[in-house]
This record gives sequence, structure tokens and C-alpha cells, in this order.
Amino acid sequence: MKRLLTLILTLGLFSFSVLAQDQPAASQPSPSTEEQEKEKAERERNAYRLLDQVIDEAQSLRLTENRVRIQINAADMLWDQNQARARSLFSMAGESVAELARTQIAALNRRANPGGGPNFAPANLRAFQLRQELVLTAARHDATLAYQLLAVTKPSLPPAGDDVRSNRPAVTSEDNLEQSLLSRVAALDPKLAAQNAEQMLDKGQFPFSLPQVIGQLQRQDADAANKLTDKVVKKLQATNLLTSAPAAALVQTMLAGGPRPPGEPAADSKQQPVRGWPAVLEQSVYVDLLSAAVDTALKATPAQNNQRPARPIMGRVSGNAQPQTDAQTEQNNARRLLASLQSLMPMIDQFLPAKASQLRQKMTEMGMPPSPGLPYAAQTVNGIQSEPTADSLVQAASTAPPQMQSRIYQQAAYKALEEGDTERARQIATDHLQSNVRDAVMKRIDFREMTKKAEAARIEDVRQAAARLQSDNEKLDLLLQVANDTQKSNPKLALQVLEDARQLTNHRATGYDHFEQQLKVAHAFASVDPARSFEVIDPGISHINELLSAAVLLSGFEMNMFRDGEMAIQNGNGLTSTINRFGQELALLARSDFERSEALAGRFQFPEARIMARMAIVQGLLGTRPVSGNTRLFGSSGRGNIRQD
Repeated sequence: MKRLLTLILTLGLFSFSVLAQDQPAASQPSPSTEEQEKEKAERERNAYRLLDQVIDEAQSLRLTENRVRIQINAADMLWDQNQARARSLFSMAGESVAELARTQIAALNRRANPGGGPNFAPANLRAFQLRQELVLTAARHDATLAYQLLAVTKPSLPPAGDDVRSNRPAVTSEDNLEQSLLSRVAALDPKLAAQNAEQMLDKGQFPFSLPQVIGQLQRQDADAANKLTDKVVKKLQATNLLTSAPAAALVQTMLAGGPRPPGEPAADSKQQPVRGWPAVLEQSVYVDLLSAAVDTALKATPAQNNQRPARPIMGRVSGNAQPQTDAQTEQNNARRLLASLQSLMPMIDQFLPAKASQLRQKMTEMGMPPSPGLPYAAQTVNGIQSEPTADSLVQAASTAPPQMQSRIYQQAAYKALEEGDTERARQIATDHLQSNVRDAVMKRIDFREMTKKAEAARIEDVRQAAARLQSDNEKLDLLLQVANDTQKSNPKLALQVLEDARQLTNHRATGYDHFEQQLKVAHAFASVDPARSFEVIDPGISHINELLSAAVLLSGFEMNMFRDGEMAIQNGNGLTSTINRFGQELALLARSDFERSEALAGRFQFPEARIMARMAIVQGLLGTRPVSGNTRLFGSSGRGNIRQD
């Protein structure tokens, strides 16, 4: 009894002690939360340390455009952590861009073309692209700074693309850059954007981004937005749309979003903007402007002498190669406006039924059959609930314009697949899809059924299913899908399947697609066995080093990747894109093993490639998006995404 009593007392005291210890701990953050914060802080320290290294290494680059792009991207990433240094980098980039433009313009003036106008070579286009990246990136952080950079880098001659002999405006003109900046600033500082927009209107300019400015301004100051809208509409109504192509283009953007629902700000409208243009006009004003556009478009006459038919132009004005008479200019503008109204026929039917028949007759006369376009498409999509089911998508597709039906039916089939109903998905594909689209959906359905069975299958079953497929791409897709679907329920099978995928791609790449296959396998290993992911990536870096050395020798003969012995880090070719993809995968791995990722990035022998990979790692660790807004920093177009989970 004494022993039993002693045991009870001991357990009681122990329980009391545990409770006493647990009491204060409840008010403290959980260890997992603390650990996550520590890991995040460590990632950021590593990222900024590596970024410092990249900035220093970039100073040795010979090409101005390479140094400037590093400065722009670095400033973008540093803004929240060290704004003063970021501003300094932006300023340095601005000085380099201005000097580059002056140097190139001086060289161009020394070799004017035979036609008497400046010969705007690709080099000048590069200078303008750098200027655009610089200004629009700064606008993500500080509107005033962006306008300062716009001013200090302004060239003394029109940018590349202008053809003085044909009077053809450049696609990337000074006006377009200023208007793009206006659109970017609208999200950051709507009032400043509105002030600059009014100044442009007073100069007789019609910024095509005005609807976005108005939409953003309504969030901060509805009265100011209404005043700006009133001024814009009055300017448009007082302008002859036949003689002012920019005014006609602005009318198109103002009408594209449809009328604004009563009492609802454009920025908060449930109606999705068409091509990014929000609904900013109240219904009565919208109808008046739409009526004026219809009246102007009805003045169009058929083109003569095999003239090229006009097309609707949103935000850009294009001229003909030969100088035009005033009458020809007016008719071209009328035809463009008429063409743009094809997509607005549902609105015209609703608000201007009396003029709809006249417009259809005119379109038929001009060889422009009316067809439901973007606004109608937006209405169809808006009618679908935010979390649509396969059935709601099928219903929406049945009432959509013919050109939209296949896309929506395809989404319905994929939705059914996502809901786990493979039979329903197969039925939708069989009943409503044609040829290649149907085959693509059926392939995904077959893969899903295979992977479903794979959860309880053996590796031999998966291998037999892969063997029945024809191409290596199909086999690889199946293996990666099985690995993804079974990594939690059957991790052993997932690793076995990934080893098979690795063997399938474990050969010297003979094309960029082969590199991409290897990177897909590395990406899949990253979430289950990062060490093997590194092993997959390592040989590819050695291969890229060989290709870069070969490219140097061939530069000027078979390819032009290098200038002055240095590779342009944004050259728009397959090799730079592949280097960027390697950087993306190293960025993913750096979240679990920074040292090894950094070491692999350092294995690129060319400093340009090394910098690209390291910048991608910094971006991945900080969780930031690159300057372009895509999932890439440099190169042409990324073939994959950096996963941030």
C-alpha cells in the first residue's frame, strides 16, 4: 500500500509539473512556426548575399545591356530590403541606357541610309528595349522615379522601328512607352497617373491606357475619376474620329469593357475586363459614345485598287507604306472602326437596335461578316460561376459563340477529370470535341486512369503501361504523373518510377527538348529526393559549357549569340532559355540545399550563364517575380515555372 501510495503521488506531481510547464508555452509561437521563420530569414540572408556577389561580378561584363539588365533586376529585388541601394542601381542603369542611346545615335548618324533617313539598326532597338524595361520596372515601386528615368533616358531621335521614308510609326514608339508607363503607374499612384493623363489630353494626345487609369482612380477618388471620364468623353466627342486614329483607338478601348453597372465602381465591377480594359462608362455615356462610333463607321466605303482590308487596332496606330491622301486616311480609319465594331454587335443589338441592321448591312457590303467577339465572350465566361463544375461549363458551352465552344468543352472535360469522373470526361470529349483536341483530352484521361490504378499497382504494372506508349515523351509524361500521384500514398513506388524516368532521359542531350525532359525529371525528384535531382542536373551543366564554347567558335558563321566575345543574356534563343531553365530548377533546390545549388550554378564556366543561374536562385529564394512579369529573368521564354511551395 505504501508503494502504491508513493506511485500515485509521484504520478500526480509529474502531471502537475507537465501542466505547469505547458501553461506558458501556449502563449508562445509553436516551434514549427518559429522554425519556418528561421528558415525564411536564412533563405533571405543567402539570397541577398548571393545577389551582392552577382552585382559585383556583373561589373566585369563588357556588354552594356548585360550590366544594365543585372542592375534593373537587382534593384527590383533589393527595393524592399535596401531602397537607397535600389535607387542607386536604377540611376546607374539610367545613365548607362542614356549613354548607350547617345553612342548608337551618333554611330547611326555617321552612316545614314541612302534614303536620307536614319538607319535604325537592331542596336538602337536594344537600347529602346532596355529603356522600356528600366522605366516600367521602376514604376512598380516609385512613380516619380519612373518618370525621372523616362526623362533622363529620352533619346534625341525616334526609337528603332520608325521608318521615316514610309511615315510608319514604330510599334515601340516614345508615345507608346509613355502610355504603357501611364498604365503601370495607375496601379501604384492613380492620382499622379490621372494628372499626367490630363496633361497628355491637353496636348491633343489620346492615351489608350486611359480606361485603366480611370478604373484605378475610382478606388481612391470616385469624384476625380468621374471628372477625368467626363473630360475624356468630351474630348472624344469634339474630335473627328476619321482624322484622328489615336482618338478612334481610344474609343475602341473605352467601349471594349462594356457599360459600368449602375452604382458600381469600374475597379470593383464583377464584369471581367476585356483585354484588360475595365468598364468605366455609365450606361448613358456608353450608349452615346457607341452611337457616335457607329455613325462614324457607317461612313466607310469598300476599298479600291486591291487595298489591304483594315483591321481593328487597340492602342496602336499603323499606317501604310506609301503616303496617303486625307481622304484615304479617313477611309482607313472608318474601316478600322467598322472592323472593331464586329466584336461589339451584342452591345449594339442591346442598346442601339435601330442602327444594328444598318451596321450589319454595311459590314456585309464591306466584306466584314459580323461575329460575336470579345465582349460576348466575356459575358459568356462571366455567366460561369467562379468555381464551375463540369456540368456548368457544358451548359455555358452550349450557348457560347461557335468559335468559343471547343475551348469551353475542353475545359469541361478537364474539370470532370479533376472531379474524378473519367467517364463523364470521356463522354464530353467524344460528343463535343474534334480531332487533335479530342485526342489530347483522351490522352490525359487515359493517363489519369493509369495513374489511378498505379496507386495500388506494382512497378511492373507501371512499366508495362509505359511500354505500350509509342514515344519517349508519352512514356515520360506517364511516369512523372504516376510519381506525382503516388509520392504520398506509395512513396516507394514513386521513387522506383522516377528512377525509370531518369533512365529514360539519362543520355547526352541532342536537342533542347532533351534538356527539358531531364529538367522535368530533376523537378520531380526535388520533392522526394533532392540529392538525385542534383545528380540529374549536374551533367547538363557540363554539356551547356561545351555548347557555349562551340557557340563562341561559330559566332559570326552559323550563329550570333556573342558580341565582343560576350553572350547577350537576353538573346531570345534556345540556349539562353535552357540556361534560364537550369537556373529555375536550381532555385527550387536552393530552398532545401542552398550551398549545393550555389555550387552547381558556379559550375557554369561563362560568367554570363553563371550570373543568369545565380539571379534565378535569388529570385526563387526571395519569392519575387522577374522584371518581365513572367517566370523567367532572361532568355526568350521559360519552358517551365519556378515552384514556390
